[in-house]
This record gives sequence, structure tokens and C-alpha cells, in this order.
Amino acid sequence: MYQGNIAVPEQLRTIEDAEFLIESGECPVPPREILDRIAGKWAIFIIVATARAPRRFTELERLIEGISRRMLTLTLRNLERDGLLERTVYPTVPPKVEYRATDMALELYEAMLTLTNWSRKYSSAVAEARRRYDERQAAECDRL
Repeated sequence: MYQGNIAVPEQLRTIEDAEFLIESGECPVPPREILDRIAGKWAIFIIVATARAPRRFTELERLIEGISRRMLTLTLRNLERDGLLERTVYPTVPPKVEYRATDMALELYEAMLTLTNWSRKYSSAVAEARRRYDERQAAECDRL
């Protein structure tokens, strides 16, 4: 039997692939919703910090400059809910709570490293493109 549009692609190659998975019910949480969750700067900092080692709340608070306790709490809860963090409570006084990146988060961390390496690779090209663009814009303003 022909499996054309029935087979689920292992990796999405086009927007149409993603739309098909959403419409067919194979993708119960839309990719956009997941990407919105992990694209926030606090989520990225937390994933990077916990990918290196399990971290306590106060450690994360010290490591992530500018994050409020409330935002840290909310982001940790959301990442735990989405399966990116595992929260462990130790029965001590006061209670010790640790957050560890899950295997899924570690895979995401590897993808973030790929993006970071891409940005380093093309940094000079982006700087040059910006310079050319700014020159064209300045020339247009001079003509007006």
C-alpha cells in the first residue's frame, strides 16, 4: 500500500509537513507553541545552566542575571511541565530542590549549540551585509 501522505516524517522539512501533522492529530502540541516556550531568553538560560549540571533554585537565581524570583519560578514550572526539566525535592530542613535537564532538554541544548556555532561562522558575513545595507540606506537618504 502506498504510504504517501500517511507516513509521519522523522524530521520536518517544510511548513506543509508540520501543518499535516497538526491537522492529522500526530502533533498534539503545535510546534509554534513549543517554540514560543523555549525561545524566551529565560528558558534558554535555564536550559543551558541545567544542561551542564543539576542546579538549585538559588544557584539559578545567581547564574541568571536580571531574572526575578517570580519569573524564575514561572519558567521553571513551565519547563518542568513541558518535560524539559526534572525537579527533585530532597527531604532536608530546609528542603533542597534541584533542577536537572531531561534527555529532551539535552537534545535541545545540542541544537542551540548548532545555532550558536552557525552564528559564529556567519558573524563576519552578517556584519558585512549590515555595512552594505547601511551604506545603501544612507545613499538613499542623501538622494532625497
